[in-house]
Amino acid sequence: MIREASAGDAAELVWFKSSYSDGPDGNSCGEIAIAPRTVHVRDSKNLGGPRLAVTQGAWADFVTYASER
Repeated sequence: MIREASAGDAAELVWFKSSYSDGPDGNSCGEIAIAPRTVHVRDSKNLGGPRLAVTQGAWADFVTYASER
């Protein structure tokens, strides 16, 4: 996990969520934003809340792990 986003990485993020991850209120999942060096993750129910920023390699490892479960 990256403690501070690099300058420019977090300034203008475009967030998106999976169409497979829709709850009854239409806003019940995680969202990601891809920057040049990082992938940012947040809770769609708490847009102003805490975020995770991980390297693209760490994100790829997570996706591989999650898809195998």
